[in-house]
Amino acid sequence: MMMARVGRARERSETQGFMQVLVDAETKKLLGAALLGIEADEAIHCIIDMMAAGLPYTAISRTVHIHPTVSELIPTCSA
Repeated sequence: MMMARVGRARERSETQGFMQVLVDAETKKLLGAALLGIEADEAIHCIIDMMAAGLPYTAISRTVHIHPTVSELIPTCSA
């Protein structure tokens, strides 16, 4: 997912970067992620929480994310 889709990144004219998530095909659990861009340190916490809880990636799409934040892009990442 490209950072240009993130409201906070567009607001600050910092649209270069991306988010990539690795998901196990069988269990649908998050195995890892690579985030590069503005406030990626803020967004990674959503990924870490899901990984620690052992939840499938689909759990992220059922959560509410504040707008505009960088982490709002995470639910749009799909396997």
